[in-house]
Amino acid sequence: QVQLVESGGGLVQAGGSLRLSCTASGRSPFAMGWFRQAPGKEREFVAAITWSSGIFYYTDSVKGRFTISRDNAKNTVYLQMDRLKPEDTAVYVCAARSSSFWPARTAEDYDYWGQGTQVTVSA
Repeated sequence: QVQLVESGGGLVQAGGSLRLSCTASGRSPFAMGWFRQAPGKEREFVAAITWSSGIFYYTDSVKGRFTISRDNAKNTVYLQMDRLKPEDTAVYVCAARSSSFWPARTAEDYDYWGQGTQVTVSA
């Protein structure tokens, strides 16, 4: 079992930055990812990283603006979001995958989910 707790969401103006954190408790996952869901839209993959080797993967819309990283000692994965746009507004949810598979970039690839944190980008 893995429990996930996110933090770091909030309200920011377009062009600003936020950093999301997701702390995992329980056994170490193979990979962790971030998804987001805007009102009226389906859940969308944002980024993922493997826990041991730090290999990462991004969806095209965030490449060059978002950075995913992890701190194994703190059991925490981060999503640094820069140059935010209003279309980045969504609930961001952290996810963990137990077994080896890469790239894990769909919701079905993940076993555990956090509660989510709201990110709102004003124009």
